[in-house]
Amino acid sequence: MSYADAAAKGPKQTPEEFHSRAPAPPSVENTESSASSLVDVDSPHVSSVPSDFESQATQTQTQAERMAHEAEDQAREASAKASQKTKETSAEADNKASEASSKASAKAKEFGQYASEKGDELSKEAGDKYEKAKKSTARNYREGKEEAREKGNELSRNRDNPVVVGNAVIIGLGSVALGFSAYQKYAQGELSWKLAGITAAAVGAFAVGDYYVSQYLFQNKYPKK
Repeated sequence: MSYADAAAKGPKQTPEEFHSRAPAPPSVENTESSASSLVDVDSPHVSSVPSDFESQATQTQTQAERMAHEAEDQAREASAKASQKTKETSAEADNKASEASSKASAKAKEFGQYASEKGDELSKEAGDKYEKAKKSTARNYREGKEEAREKGNELSRNRDNPVVVGNAVIIGLGSVALGFSAYQKYAQGELSWKLAGITAAAVGAFAVGDYYVSQYLFQNKYPKK
């Protein structure tokens, strides 16, 4: 049995109950102004939310996370490359420093060896010059000694030669006279460099003349023994 049949079989409503029922709901007046205020869903100015809006938000968040991970990976890679570059640069600097140190050490060793060889060479050269000078001095000493001995022997052999005797007398007397005259001039305050120069020139001229006269006498009248 339907609801309508059940209601029909029930007790009838009295006029009071019929009038006391709930009022009818208000109705909207259909006017042109109210109709125009309604939204036209077909209008191009109305934007609708797509059906995959939530999936798009999820995809956007996933992309952001992926980009953040990629940025972290790139940062780690850049840091690793920078660290590797720093190590390579440090190793290269160490190699260059070691190479420079080796070159400097080799150069110092080479210079030290050169200085040692040069020092030995100079020392040997100085020793050779010293030996030559020593030998030359000894030779000159021997030659001078031999010459003095020969002169002494010659003088001894010709001590009775009139030329030698005359020269000895002249030298002795001249020395005494020159010394006495110089003393007198000194005592009188008349001794000067000018007088000494004149006297020295006179003595030199007399010695030259005496030499040539003696050589003439030795060769022509009183030869040496």
